[in-house]
Amino acid sequence: MKVELELWQLISLLLCFIGACAGAGRVLLAQILRHLDLRFQAQDAARSADHRQVQVRLDKLEESAKAEAGEWQRLEREVLEMQRDIALNYVRREDHIRGQSIVEAKLDGLAVKIENLQLRGVLDGKPHAN
Repeated sequence: MKVELELWQLISLLLCFIGACAGAGRVLLAQILRHLDLRFQAQDAARSADHRQVQVRLDKLEESAKAEAGEWQRLEREVLEMQRDIALNYVRREDHIRGQSIVEAKLDGLAVKIENLQLRGVLDGKPHAN
């Protein structure tokens, strides 16, 4: 079996084959592009969902940070009030010792005066009230 083709038939056959390959390539390329578009859309949807989750977590962290800052401010205010009240209610050890020694010195002075009065009474001949 012999197949004879003329030049114009061979060229037409080659052009048809090239056209068929080009058409198949276009269809294949369109499918690849459609598949890539679907993947990119899925990735965008997943990224936006992740972004929303991250945003929610960041908002919660920000709220807790604000609450914690408020607690620290309250604690600082309480400490400052306590420091202010300490000056009114607290007596230092040295101040107490000094005050106590003054009271004891006055009591000693009073005891000496009473003793002197008792001695004068004995010397003058007046009985004392013991």
